[in-house]
This record gives sequence, C-alpha cells and structure tokens, in this order.
Amino acid sequence: MSALRAVGVKRSFAHAGGPVHVLRGVDLEVAAGELVTLSGPSGSGKSALLTVLAGFDKADEGTVELCGQVLTDPPTWSVCALLPQALGLAGELTLAENVALPVRLGSGGDVSRVAELLDELGIGELGDRYPGEVSFGQQQRAALARAVIASPRVLLADEPTAHLDDASAPVAVRVLRRAADAGSAVLIATHHDEVHRAADRTVVLAGGRVSVG
Repeated sequence: MSALRAVGVKRSFAHAGGPVHVLRGVDLEVAAGELVTLSGPSGSGKSALLTVLAGFDKADEGTVELCGQVLTDPPTWSVCALLPQALGLAGELTLAENVALPVRLGSGGDVSRVAELLDELGIGELGDRYPGEVSFGQQQRAALARAVIASPRVLLADEPTAHLDDASAPVAVRVLRRAADAGSAVLIATHHDEVHRAADRTVVLAGGRVSVG
C-alpha cells in the first residue's frame, strides 16, 4: 500500500501575464520503505509539488493521500515531515531545541536521539547555538535531524544536500536512506547524483507531470 499517493494534482499561480500552470496533473505513489528521488530542471515545480504533498499549500485540483487518508490539513510530524529548501528553523530556538520540536509537540520520537543525530551529522558541538550563529549547511543538517527524529511515515526533502560539502553530503544521504529502510516513504527532490544513486527509483517532473526517469 502506498504511504504517499497523489492523483491528478494541479496547481497554478497568478501572474501579470496570466496564470502559470506549474503542476498539470501529477500522479505519484511512494510506498512505505521506499526512497524515491524527484528529478527535473530548475523551475519545473519540484518545490511546489512537495509543498502541496506536505499540506502546506492546497492543490487547485486532485487529491493527496497520506497513509490512506485524504489530506485536508497539514499533518503532524509523525505522519509527514517536510525538509524545505528554506529549512524553516525557529530562530529563537537552539539547534538542539529545533531538532526536538516534533517530539515536544507530541509527534512521537525520542528526545534522547537529538544529541545522537546531531553528532552523526557532524554538528554535535553546535546544539546550543542558534540558527543565526551557524552556517547554512549546518542549519540544513539540523533541519534534516528535525525531519527524521519522529520517524515520520512520509518524509519529503527538497534539495537536502544543496548546501553540504563533500564530507557532509554522504552522511545526510545515509540518514535519509536509513529512514526509508526503517519504513518511511521518502521522496527527495534533488539534482545530486549521490542521492539518486541511493534511491530505489527516480521519477522526473517535467511539463507539469511526473514520468518514470
């Protein structure tokens, strides 16, 4: 059974020259325990699609199902976690507090894993610092730790290695692959070959629709 299922998803945005049709009828399924990468040129709508799938934006047409339930409101972290390009860390919380946030909000997970995840991602010594006090790459690793800590049934990640160096990127890929192996349905928008190599399959978003890569 698919943990994530999109059927006929369409999304347009208003523009002075007329509406821009970004998603023109996306059909997509990701099973529990599967890691799927989403490829496509810049501007093809990958971020827009992930935002709709996570419930932070609404499709104009079509449906999104998470774990067999039609998505109507943003889900809890334990159902679906989104790692956006903008990261979305709370500036008033330390990195460790940001990672622990899904647990504190009652989405499950174990707060004792915060230090373990930060250590694995190479930022263990930065847990008491605030996002504005660390690099964007370090923030990205903290946001990844936050996304996986509650073992979400669906994990969506938008370019999760874009700001990581050659030493950090493989660790992030390993964390994402482990989430899938533990049962999460993982969908990653990426241009990074190393992420694609870790995937079970790749799909391509082009012309507003998804096709097999």
